[in-house]
Amino acid sequence: MQIALEYSESSQSRIHEPVMVAEVTALLLERRPLRIVDATVATGGHALALLEAAPPAACLLGLDRDAQALSVAANRLERFGARAILRQADFADLEANADEVGFMQVDAVLADLGMSSFALEDPSRGFSFRHEGPLDMRMDLGQSLRACDIVNQESAEEIARIIYEYGEERGSRRIARAIVEARRRRPIATTGELRTLIERAIGGRRRGGVHPATRTFQALRIAVNHELESLEALLERAPARLASGGRMVVISYHSLEDRAVKRRFRELAAGGGFMLVTGKAMRPSAEEVARNPRSRSARLRCLERCAA
Repeated sequence: MQIALEYSESSQSRIHEPVMVAEVTALLLERRPLRIVDATVATGGHALALLEAAPPAACLLGLDRDAQALSVAANRLERFGARAILRQADFADLEANADEVGFMQVDAVLADLGMSSFALEDPSRGFSFRHEGPLDMRMDLGQSLRACDIVNQESAEEIARIIYEYGEERGSRRIARAIVEARRRRPIATTGELRTLIERAIGGRRRGGVHPATRTFQALRIAVNHELESLEALLERAPARLASGGRMVVISYHSLEDRAVKRRFRELAAGGGFMLVTGKAMRPSAEEVARNPRSRSARLRCLERCAA
């Protein structure tokens, strides 16, 4: 284990429940992999399941931007010793981190693109409109750009673009105008202030009980953390790192992500050398959704590098 970070009982209470863990384990361990990369290790749920079921000689490289979540993962995976290597890194940098630990080729890659409840439920991180806190949204607290910087400094046109493109929010222009008007009086500093502005701009709850702030908060989080750019880099580079027979699983949660994964996997399969293990995206079972409602939008796709 190559990371030692602060850990607390409060961290333990916010451990993220891994989504579709049985499906992930079945797909990735079918070939008995020895070199596994969990590109979004978070608090270690998937990594724990994979290491418990993998061959005894298997090693796992876990990457995540969130140093606090990695602290929890380090404690949960401590019993695996050198079999678990954790690094604070963006998965766009998978190649460099894999090279550093000698994973020149890998047998399995997992990327769960969902927002970890570990960070989502922490009011100080500012990811959720359900909790009052600073308007931050940084996955890596070492980076400078925050959500409050976008809403207080960008033009109405740019804010509307971000909300429309990354949140697919039809009321993006009304929300952007409300933000610009409000910040003339004072800076927008908290999640609660932004949530109230959005509610006033486009109304209350929508069909299906979706809160009107949901798409805007998603869009700002994606913009702050350059999530789609990182995903594009991962999808471009990670498949080439797979060994013969190696598999890559990606779990996405909204259409922007899933379209990118679907398109890239189909391109690779059509070009030869790869095959789609999942023709259509796999979805969580009804039992899992009942137990963990956050899993309901998950879509899992799997790609395999064909044997030479």
